[in-house]
Amino acid sequence: MGKINVAIIGVGNCASSLVQGVHYYKDAKEGEFVPGLMHVNLGGYHIRDINFVAAFDIDKNKVGKDLAEAIYTKPNNTYVFCQVPSTGVKVERGMTHDGLGKYLSQIIQKAPGPTADIVGILKETKTDVVLNYLPVGSEEGTKWYVEQVLDAGCGFINCIPQFIAKEKYWQKRFADRGLPVIGDDIKSQVGATITHRVLTRLFRDRGVKLEHTYQLNFGGNTDFYNMLERERLESKKISKTTAVTSQLDYQLDPDDIHVGPSDYVPWLKDRKYCHIKMEGRTFGDVPLMLEMKLEVWDSPNSAGVVIDAIRCCKLALNNGLKGQLDAPSAYFMKSPPVQYTDDEAHKMVEDFIKATALPAPTKKQEVAK
Repeated sequence: MGKINVAIIGVGNCASSLVQGVHYYKDAKEGEFVPGLMHVNLGGYHIRDINFVAAFDIDKNKVGKDLAEAIYTKPNNTYVFCQVPSTGVKVERGMTHDGLGKYLSQIIQKAPGPTADIVGILKETKTDVVLNYLPVGSEEGTKWYVEQVLDAGCGFINCIPQFIAKEKYWQKRFADRGLPVIGDDIKSQVGATITHRVLTRLFRDRGVKLEHTYQLNFGGNTDFYNMLERERLESKKISKTTAVTSQLDYQLDPDDIHVGPSDYVPWLKDRKYCHIKMEGRTFGDVPLMLEMKLEVWDSPNSAGVVIDAIRCCKLALNNGLKGQLDAPSAYFMKSPPVQYTDDEAHKMVEDFIKATALPAPTKKQEVAK
């Protein structure tokens, strides 16, 4: 059961933070509160059990490099908190499709040569779980990779807002192959959307009528640069807006809520600024207004969530669970097939972990370790 073999589609900032984090926390002590982590040990798997075996990208500056070198290659610009030694994993030439939009094509040049044999590589490396980190708006690219994942027989985690896990068609495709899928659109640990969701639920639970709200986000990474192409924003806006409105039991007029990326500021690099404003009515119909600002390094903020999603996906594979995974999707993703409150989703995922955990090691096994 030891290792979890993981392949990455898209070696950008999110992949960089994830790979750094797995190395950074490899000696984290179980049973202690470790800043940045929700679980050191999840269902019998430590963070160090995550083993990167394959990676795919189309950037000529990354393809052919060791994964440990590619994660620091421009245009990646996230916070470097760990120097990762050579992994022995070469970044392979991936499929482009609609992954390279109008703006990204100005700073990224496609690597020459044909697309690698994705299915063959996934099978050869005995990949358990595949992560999708393609740019927002990569609908055709995501669907193409999902077909490769299904053919290779891997679990799939869809970290972007191109809807896979919430669509009946793809749920059935994964169920028919006996494979799990978690999606869609990864939440951060404490990011713009999760904060906005919790505040929205707080208003509702405390009897405040939310009437108007916005969430304005801007940053300096390639995600924000890519989303200057407004046509690529539709699924992202749907994902973030639904994540917030799902916490209400009444409808907000579309004109009364605005949630979405707003602009690109290059010098911010991978830092993200979020401004939230909420207006409502409280006791006696007296107005109430909340304003807040959140500043985060965007990619590290989601890496810890992905680390948990990987381990939940592996537990599902171990237990023969197939199709979309309700509890992990609800807790880790902005646009799961079914929305719950965050308290409900947290309890659900903890119950999932307990139900699917590896058997506790015997004393003889502990001594051997």
